[in-house]
Amino acid sequence: MASYYHKGVINIRLFIAINFPDGVLDKISGIIEKARENSTSGRFVDRQNLHLTLEFLGKVEPGRLFAIKKIMDGIEQPLFKMRLAGIGRFKRPEGDIYWIGVVDNPALFDLQRRLHEALEAEGFPLEQKKYTPHITIGRKVRLKEGFSICSELDGMAVHVKKVDLMRSELTKKRAIYTVLYSKPLEERRKE
Repeated sequence: MASYYHKGVINIRLFIAINFPDGVLDKISGIIEKARENSTSGRFVDRQNLHLTLEFLGKVEPGRLFAIKKIMDGIEQPLFKMRLAGIGRFKRPEGDIYWIGVVDNPALFDLQRRLHEALEAEGFPLEQKKYTPHITIGRKVRLKEGFSICSELDGMAVHVKKVDLMRSELTKKRAIYTVLYSKPLEERRKE
């Protein structure tokens, strides 16, 4: 188990995320496989680890899990749809980080903002940088000359029905993400 010890307490790495249905995972995995075949180096994200982070909590004492669940339960958010938006990258000297973008979405930004504010009010130390939603697909990637990653996902709709509290365990070989809690979003009532 790759947890962290602090003053005799086992801390666990946590984040809140949107996970994807199989159809979306299959399409993203296809893009990753093409990139892997046309790269000279890089670490590509495993299919089961693809997600969109809403808030990274870092190392948290297990006793605070109840507070996080309570915050998630307190967020009233109807189901919403978001659209994926092409491939981007963050340039790095050791190799680039490639990601899939998301079309600007007021419901997504509102959900993230409300989670951030509620977690911060409960004393969770959070990053203060601007939220830029993206799905990381590879790190330290160097593509073969002449190849660029193409996305068949532009405009693909993803129906967001829940948000998940995730545990992140870092092993020597890979990261293992486990859903600890799911907060279903609300169905809109037709009047």
